[in-house]
Amino acid sequence: MMSSLLSAIDKQFEQLTQLKALLENELHLISSREPETLMGLLKDKEALLNEIEQQDASISSLFEKAKNNGESTEEAIAAMNKCNAVIHECKYLTQINAKSVEQGQLRLTHLRNLMMELRARESMTYDRSGKPRGDASSKGITA
Repeated sequence: MMSSLLSAIDKQFEQLTQLKALLENELHLISSREPETLMGLLKDKEALLNEIEQQDASISSLFEKAKNNGESTEEAIAAMNKCNAVIHECKYLTQINAKSVEQGQLRLTHLRNLMMELRARESMTYDRSGKPRGDASSKGITA
């Protein structure tokens, strides 16, 4: 029973290590602005997260059985602590990736605002008294 539990925890550790690598790659793709590759990575990440969730349920069941059989679970707990350390690293990387996406969205909004401002300046005309006014025809407004 204990060997199958330790084997399941080792598999979980490998999956979490794969997730960490995916998150690091995700940050690279976010910063390099490669949306097609990023979408493929996100599908891979979703599949891996589902596998991790299934493995977690399996580990929980095996752990309870070992505990109920009176087996020592200290070794399993130590292995799970290793997994928890990788989980914390994954959470940190996820926060960094979220911040990177947020910063990218802010840059896009700023660029959009600059473009709108530039268009407004280009459509500006002057009336007879020399005062600037926007070109009403470009906004679809008629007097």
